[in-house]
Amino acid sequence: MKIAFIGSIDFSQRALELLIEMKLDIVGVCTLERSTFNADHRDLAKICQENNIAWTYTPDINSDESLRWLKNKNPDVIFCFGWSRLIKQDLLELTSLGVVGFHPAALPANRGRHPLIWALVLGLKKTASTFFFMDAGADTGDILSQQEISITDQDDARTLYDKVIETALAQITKFLPQLATGSFQRIKQKEQYANMWRKRCIPDGKIDWRMSAQSIYNLVRGLTTPYFGAHFLVDGKEIKVWKSAIVTDVPNNIEPGKVLSQSNPGTVVKCGIGAICLTVTEPLFKPNVGSYL
Repeated sequence: MKIAFIGSIDFSQRALELLIEMKLDIVGVCTLERSTFNADHRDLAKICQENNIAWTYTPDINSDESLRWLKNKNPDVIFCFGWSRLIKQDLLELTSLGVVGFHPAALPANRGRHPLIWALVLGLKKTASTFFFMDAGADTGDILSQQEISITDQDDARTLYDKVIETALAQITKFLPQLATGSFQRIKQKEQYANMWRKRCIPDGKIDWRMSAQSIYNLVRGLTTPYFGAHFLVDGKEIKVWKSAIVTDVPNNIEPGKVLSQSNPGTVVKCGIGAICLTVTEPLFKPNVGSYL
């Protein structure tokens, strides 16, 4: 089975490395030299060079040039793992098996953008790793493989990202032989259970002290490394928060945004409900106790 590969993020690199380790027939790789919006961007060119795999930079995967390049490789299947752009019909119909995509959510639930971030910010207790046959919609195609993943209260973007990658790599090793032999199943998504998550933007990452401590904690852990971080402003200067902890034993008659204490763990700030300890900030933030943010 000849495989063409499209990808440009951390998971793309891990998946490509697995395929190489399995000594599969990778006939071509499309990647991006740089990205203006993926914090976990990875340029796959070096890996391809080291393993003598044909590759190309592809700013527009649906362009005539990209289609010609992929068609000349004559793949049986295309893997598109980590490409934040819709695939158009000409590319979807290029191979006999089609294009297999990946989405870290329990499709048909939670289609759309930033699924790991939203899962943490919304305080979900589980998500999933899903491989599916791409169609003209966004995350709407038939499911090839899906595995549930639990989310603990201690998980953050990094630990959940790692959980998803490890789960997804195990799925790949299982469904690859099925694709090669034609013994795989296609499971249609049930539209009545579908929803679409929107693209997050910079204001979504801004801390509002009127939020509950739990909501701020979820926001911080959802946006920490490898993403861009939650933030707040002090005198027009942005302070990033990379890690926090909930503080519950505080009086209710204190206004949100008041600095309650300053100690070794970090700055404790009153929230709408409870308080939050800012344990890791950038730059280091040490306001006066009793001041307001």
